[in-house]
Amino acid sequence: MSHIFDWIFAQYEGVSTHLIILEMVGVVFGLLSVWYAKRENILVFPTGIISTGLFVYILLVFGLLGDMLINAYYFVMSIIGWYLWTQKVDETHFVPITETTSKEKMWSVLLFVGAIVFVSVVYYVFNKFDTWTAYVDTLTTAIFFVGMWLMAKKKLENWVYWIIGDIITVPLYWYKGLIFSSLLYFLLTLIAIYGYKAWKKNLGKSPQTLLK
Repeated sequence: MSHIFDWIFAQYEGVSTHLIILEMVGVVFGLLSVWYAKRENILVFPTGIISTGLFVYILLVFGLLGDMLINAYYFVMSIIGWYLWTQKVDETHFVPITETTSKEKMWSVLLFVGAIVFVSVVYYVFNKFDTWTAYVDTLTTAIFFVGMWLMAKKKLENWVYWIIGDIITVPLYWYKGLIFSSLLYFLLTLIAIYGYKAWKKNLGKSPQTLLK
């Protein structure tokens, strides 16, 4: 076991200690955020805000501009989602989980394409298309953009985007040397699968509390 930890920390050789600590804190709050999302708990947003705020800084340092931008986007969408989830359909019930409408599917496609174009422009301007990971980062960014938008709107299909994006991100982060983050996304993949099942079971039900 000690050899495994030695190997993991060897991947961080030359990385500032404060970045390693911030990444670990971000990982913990990221896990909490997805766990709360699975439970349809409003704490998904404050924990997500802490995690994404930390990763904006970390990813900027590591040069993953696409993921940095998406975490900044998560930060903003967490604030919006916090507001949307607390809206009520009557005096005692909050907004329910629903399926994506045809119009929302169209907007999802437009958001996906728009995100790819936007991130590609950013990478081009900063001359970051110097490795294959940049192209993968652009794809995952677009996937997560749609996923976060659908989660803020409490749509069941948000989990599908998270699952696909997480599966791609695990080897990407491992390759980049962000070992703890890679392990985080592996766990997030598993939680997202259970999250989809839990949300599908509660589809159309208006909860009376968002803290459970």
